[in-house]
Amino acid sequence: MNLIRTTSDNSDFQNLVIQLDAYLKILDGEDHEFYANFNKTSGLKHVVVCYENGIAIGCGAFKEYETEIAEIKRMFTLPEHRGKGIAKAILSELENWAKEIKYSFSILETGYLQVDAIHLYTKLGYEVIENFGQYIGVENSVCMKKMLK
Repeated sequence: MNLIRTTSDNSDFQNLVIQLDAYLKILDGEDHEFYANFNKTSGLKHVVVCYENGIAIGCGAFKEYETEIAEIKRMFTLPEHRGKGIAKAILSELENWAKEIKYSFSILETGYLQVDAIHLYTKLGYEVIENFGQYIGVENSVCMKKMLK
């Protein structure tokens, strides 16, 4: 497994995001267009792509939400590679990168149907918080936060 730091211009990241969006379109159903509005990837400066044997198998990113808060975005692992600790490695790399540039917290939003993701985030120290920003009042959203040490 090899992690690289890059930007949203990375073609492997872009290809993984296409697969992520196809997966979420099925999972989110009618709500997909609402969420898609907040998941634009152009201009992301902090992207991690995971490679195995030279093939991109997972990704994640963050962007500034507020001065001390990084928002985790676009976490995805190809289905055939899940259960190998890839998402954990990507998230850890994103958190380390955010700490390097002095963010104190990371936040994220996921859907309540993404049980595996919620379990992973909880296991890695994220706590459920009130929905933030555009997710306030959205019943299908689960928002989480973690202090970066």
